Amino acid sequence: MTDHDTAVTPSWLDWYRGPSKPTFVLPPGAVDAHCHVFGPAAEFPYAPERKYTPVDASKHDLFALRDHLGFERNVIVQATCHGADNSALVDALHAAGGRARGVATVRPDVTDAELRRLHDAGVRGVRFNFVRRLVDAAPREALETVARRVAPLGWHVVLYFEAADLPDLEPFFASLPVPLVVDHMGRPDVTRDPDGPEFARFLRFVAANDVWVKVSCPERLTVSGPPALDGERHAYRDVVPFARRVVEEFTGRVLWGTDWPHPNLKNHMPDDGLLVDHVPHIATTAERQRALLVDNPSRLYWPEEAR
Repeated sequence: MTDHDTAVTPSWLDWYRGPSKPTFVLPPGAVDAHCHVFGPAAEFPYAPERKYTPVDASKHDLFALRDHLGFERNVIVQATCHGADNSALVDALHAAGGRARGVATVRPDVTDAELRRLHDAGVRGVRFNFVRRLVDAAPREALETVARRVAPLGWHVVLYFEAADLPDLEPFFASLPVPLVVDHMGRPDVTRDPDGPEFARFLRFVAANDVWVKVSCPERLTVSGPPALDGERHAYRDVVPFARRVVEEFTGRVLWGTDWPHPNLKNHMPDDGLLVDHVPHIATTAERQRALLVDNPSRLYWPEEAR
């Protein structure tokens, strides 16, 4: 696959056009703490080593969705299809006018000047991806180097892994000298008991370390649904017990995001308005909703506002 091969991956699902208006009114200051921009490829070519080629999803599309859903700010996470070229991310951060922060992908040999440039643009974290179907495995020594390089900037590390791999990865994660943010609850198997040993291990890992958890992406975790489509405001019921438990046990360390434009979904593409309507099922009080959507992401990504 070359830089110039921009044919979309076969069977790729385009993002949902014309999302509904949520019935759940987001609290003032709400942050969509996990979303992406893809290209546009003509301006920001996808990485030669990418595992997929998506449909373009521009900063303009993202900001229009932000306003439609009622969010005030975004946290934009570098997409694996862009590799370690953060140009599209930085461009979106500059265009957001202070209303977005970023999570980048960097390599161990990144220069101090580049880290400072990313920080000035609004980057506040780096992402380590351990999902083998999305990226080639990086040596842990390289990731340790990156973590040490970004620690003085006050950044954190975002971790993307699958539940079955946590036992092997946990000692490495615990050794990193920065706060950790886990994507999508560590991808639990929602056909299992939320009170069972596998999820209990994940909860112990969170409790024992400086870990924040994104209770996002029910559309990616669900087995029995129903999907957030056709007006369904009680979607992804099989995921709810897992996310609700995390919110209740770690109210001060949970985050939520749309994951727009939902890369690599295979079954369906959710209506983002209905995804927002999922939030009150997992954060069941106004206090928990404000912590999840406003207080926690603001503290992590805009800490200067609390000074």
